[in-house]
Amino acid sequence: MGLLHVTSAYAGRRGRVQCAIGLVLLALALLVPAAFAADAAAKAPRTVLVMGDSLSAAYGLSAPQGWVALTSDRIGKQHPGWRVVNASISGETTAGGASRIAGELKRHRPAVVVIELGANDGLRGLPLAQSRANLERMIKASQAAGAKVLLVGMRMPPNLGRQYTQGFERNFSELSRLHRTAFLPFLLEPIALDRTAFQADNLHPVASAQPRLRDHVWKELAPLLR
Repeated sequence: MGLLHVTSAYAGRRGRVQCAIGLVLLALALLVPAAFAADAAAKAPRTVLVMGDSLSAAYGLSAPQGWVALTSDRIGKQHPGWRVVNASISGETTAGGASRIAGELKRHRPAVVVIELGANDGLRGLPLAQSRANLERMIKASQAAGAKVLLVGMRMPPNLGRQYTQGFERNFSELSRLHRTAFLPFLLEPIALDRTAFQADNLHPVASAQPRLRDHVWKELAPLLR
């Protein structure tokens, strides 16, 4: 075998080896970022998204005094790897929540969504069918995004009439059963009969009442964090 032939064969083999090494290095270059991304995703905190009104937005208080912030503190201590995003807005209606839900889901990618809306609909006497449709839209959007839902109910004073107040309360329970959500029938139940638990407007809880609301919500929220 001539020297030229041997040299050519060696060069060919070396070229194939170099090509194979290049392909392996390219594969590793593609796989390593993907592995880091998967690891980062696994370590990213899971999110509880709260969609509420002034009762969840700590109206009349500093933000850290509200039941949502107190819940966030508890979650940080008892459930590392979770966080709370409070997307509540004072004065929010179910229509407002329904219009915002898609953007909030995309922005925060929550594992759990707490829906605490409806009180402002009731105080304004808005149609029950409209409120129900808005709440249902939020529930379905959250579940479609892979989140568990905790629906927090509300009750209205009797001055709106028996038919309206009963229908208002029934909206929450029926939607929860229909869509199999976690359910808290009445946010203010622990303090509803305690006048000293409310601010001067007789609508919004004072700071000292917020831990009781946190504990009340926690009974239904905690199982969703497992």
